[in-house]
Amino acid sequence: MIVLFAAAIGILFGAGTFLMLKTDLLRVVVGMVLISHAANLTLMASGLTRGRAPIHPLPEETVSDPVVQALTLTALVIGFAVTALLLGIAYRVYTTHFAVDFDRLAAEEARREAELEREEVSV
Repeated sequence: MIVLFAAAIGILFGAGTFLMLKTDLLRVVVGMVLISHAANLTLMASGLTRGRAPIHPLPEETVSDPVVQALTLTALVIGFAVTALLLGIAYRVYTTHFAVDFDRLAAEEARREAELEREEVSV
């Protein structure tokens, strides 16, 4: 079971890293989401070891650590908020520049800066 979790975490981290290295803004956002989910899965996998009950130890029952569950839930909520913010920023970039490709955005920014420099020189 732990090997399965380790493989899933490795695949998610690898796919997220691969997508974050792309030049498309939406792929970068999806890469961030995959890495966030991989981190959450790592947290959940760390709580797989079972121990005694924290308040009243029962002889035959094992329980999982509730702190890991609380941390994972908090990480999910924060990850959702970050994803919503990144998608909002990506939408705003698309509506203003009509592109989400980093190379195209950089070329357009360089062109605008060159135009501004030409205007300053002519004045």
